[in-house]
Amino acid sequence: MPTPLQDVSVFLVSTLLSLYVIALMLRMLLAMARADFYNPISQFLVTVTNPPVLLLRRFVPPVGRLDTSVLLLIVVLKMLEIWLVATMRGVNPPFGVVFMVTVFQLLQLLIYIYIVSIIIHAIMSWFMAAGGHMGRNPLSGLLNSLNRPILDPIRRIMPQMGMVDLSPLVAIIGLNVLLILLRSLF
Repeated sequence: MPTPLQDVSVFLVSTLLSLYVIALMLRMLLAMARADFYNPISQFLVTVTNPPVLLLRRFVPPVGRLDTSVLLLIVVLKMLEIWLVATMRGVNPPFGVVFMVTVFQLLQLLIYIYIVSIIIHAIMSWFMAAGGHMGRNPLSGLLNSLNRPILDPIRRIMPQMGMVDLSPLVAIIGLNVLLILLRSLF
């Protein structure tokens, strides 16, 4: 039975590494979507993640728009998190298992990032449509850039219903279907 100190250790390691992995993944996704680099949120993500990324870039060059040094750091940190948590709980998992769990959890995280960003983007669009000034919000532009690759193909296929854009709903349903299929594989 785990002690409270073990539980606290697992919580802290898991939370801190997960937050950093999320920051790295957002950095990578925003770069791939060619979001505004000078946006304050983008600048925050770059500042927080730059030290290890710049070090890795010396050895791992980017491939097209994919920043492979960021991707490598994401995978290594997630593997480290899974291995540390398992070790703290008294389990010594083999490398292959840690790698497979890492890939599964990173794919889940990617889907969750898009689901949450589409929901926030849709809610913000309601306020913008109501005459609010959310267009000046730094988050609005980033969410638009991030979600455009998913929402634009749906918008081309599905016509707008008057003033209502149902593409976020269709995207969220599709992403949840992907999540269910992914979970059925593991």
